[in-house]
Order: sequence, then C-alpha cells, then structure tokens
Amino acid sequence: MGYRLLIFDFDGTLADSALWFGRVLNGVAKRYGFRQIDVAEMAELRGQPNREIIRRLGVPAWKMPFIAAHFRQLAAEAAPELKLFPDVEVMLRRLSSGGVKIAVVSSNSEATVRAVLGAELAGLISYYGCGASVFGKAPKFRAVIRKAGVEEADVLCVGDEVRDIEAARKAHLATGAVTWGYATPEILRAQRPSAVFETPRDILHEAGLCGI
Repeated sequence: MGYRLLIFDFDGTLADSALWFGRVLNGVAKRYGFRQIDVAEMAELRGQPNREIIRRLGVPAWKMPFIAAHFRQLAAEAAPELKLFPDVEVMLRRLSSGGVKIAVVSSNSEATVRAVLGAELAGLISYYGCGASVFGKAPKFRAVIRKAGVEEADVLCVGDEVRDIEAARKAHLATGAVTWGYATPEILRAQRPSAVFETPRDILHEAGLCGI
C-alpha cells in the first residue's frame, strides 16, 4: 500500500463505454469480416480471456491493428456521450491531492481520453500512454514509469480485463482489477491480481488514502 503511481486503463475502468461498444461491435464485425454476435453471447464472452474472445469471434491477427484504429475513430466520434463511472471523478481528485501520480494507458486515443475526462480532470493525469495495441500495454507501462522516475514496486496498474493483468505482470508491476468493467469479477479473480476493487473507494484505500 502507499503507491506513488497509479496507471489506469480507460474504457471499462474510468469510462463507462460498454453500451457504446455493444452498439458498434457488430458494425465493425461486418466491416472487417469477423463473426457478429447477439446480446446473450456478448454477455457470455465477458467471462472469457481476451485471446479466447478474439478466437471465438474469428478475428485474424493481421486485421487487429486496422480494427483497433477503426474503434479509436468511432470512440472519438462518440466521446461527447461517454461518461465516467460514478465516483471516478472524486477518486482522481483525491489521488491527485494526496500526492499520488496518475497515468492513463489505453488502446484509445489520448484526444478521446482527454475529451471524456474534460480539461480539468485531464490536467490531473501526469502521463498518457495511449494508442496501445490490444496486447501491447506492457511497453507503454515501462515508458510511463521511466518518465515518472519511480520504482516498479511503487506502481499499481488498474484495469478491467484479463489483458490488463497480463500486461502488468509482463512489466513486473502490481495488478488491480475493477469489477465494474467489461470482464466478469469471477474471471478477474481467477487471475489472482494483487487486489480486486469493488468501488473507486477501494482504490483509494489501496493507495493509502482515506475513502470517498
């Protein structure tokens, strides 16, 4: 406890983009030739690791950079309708005032992240590592840590998917999983992260600060 730097994922961790993602997914699938799914299967896939989700959708590896770029474009267009999860704003303010550095590492673009956060909250983020590939967050984590000048032991990575946990471990960092995002709490707990957070208040406690 008492981390000096918290690195957050964005979609599903800070921003509630699940409904938007569900609306656009099949359109992207049609455009790029992978399998479309219904609401029931989408819910079922929340309990699967990211690599298994990609396999079941039939997404060719060579198309993934193009698909990710298209999702970033769609997210930029949807930025005005995307909102932060309850208490995230208060959590970010409390972390900043408590002397904890904040970073965002995301597959989304920095411009979209800043637009959803708003100018004031975006100013609380010390480091951005955006535009990461689906399984390419670990190098972004390392780059942020170098810029921050902190030790690995002083860093906690917080995300909502199995790939977030995997990337943090690849970079030898502590892992925190939030239960309000895309992946189910059960599959996240099965990965044995350093901490599991039910509310943003829990993140403050893990950072050694008082709650919301």
